[in-house]
This record gives sequence, C-alpha cells and structure tokens, in this order.
Amino acid sequence: MNLQKKKSLAARTFKVGTSRVLFINSRLEEIKEAITKQDIRDLKKSGAIIIKEVKGRISKVKKKKKRSAGNVRKRINTRKKNYVILSKKLRKYVYEMKEQNRISKEDFKDLRKRIKNKVFKSKEHLKEYIKENKTGIVKKKGKRVK
Repeated sequence: MNLQKKKSLAARTFKVGTSRVLFINSRLEEIKEAITKQDIRDLKKSGAIIIKEVKGRISKVKKKKKRSAGNVRKRINTRKKNYVILSKKLRKYVYEMKEQNRISKEDFKDLRKRIKNKVFKSKEHLKEYIKENKTGIVKKKGKRVK
C-alpha cells in the first residue's frame, strides 16, 4: 500500500519534512481514507499520525571572537579621517593664497609638500609658518619681495 501522497499532505499540513511523518501501522486504513488537511489534523489528534522530533543541533553555535585591547581599526580610521580633513583645508587655503598672488609657485609647491608630510597641526599653524618665514609676499608681477 503506497501512502506517499498522504505523507506529503501531512508534511505540508504540519510544515515539516516527509521523513519526520510517521504512520501507525494498525490505523493505516483510516489514514488511507483521509483526503483533506483537516482529516490529517484529526488523525494526529487521535494519535494515528506522529511527528518525529528534529535530530541533532537546531541552530549553529557561533564562536566568540577574541578581542584585543582597544579597537585598532577604529583608531586608524579616525586618524586617516582627521588627516584628510586637515590636509584638504590646508591645501584649499594655500591654493587661494596662490590665486591671490600672495605666494609664489615655488612656495606653493613647498607648502604642499609640507602639508603632505603632516608638518602643520592646524590652519593657524600654517599661517604662523608663512608669517615667520616670510613666504607668501609676492608682488603682482610674480616676483618675490623680501
């Protein structure tokens, strides 16, 4: 007697796999006559159909990650962000100075190299450096004045 269709109907009704559905041999005639999902539910209530428990481990257990002292990645990211923000600000300022002919091309190149090498801590520090070294004083013809 082939009850594969009844087994798949029971599996769909209870939302389990077909391998978990068991029929009691003494009540196979009743199971054979079942047509609807409600019939299958009634048979389970009466004990003609049994649903097996799940074998093995249900959910995967995650391994705990080892944590080092301090979050190194986060520190690097903030360091880089700060560098990018500061260097963009300083480059913009130096470019504006060059456009206004307040510094020469040579000074512009020198300052750009210094910005890249993190010589300046802030915009004020850059301004102070320009004042002290008297770079940035250029006549309108493009010649440097001492």
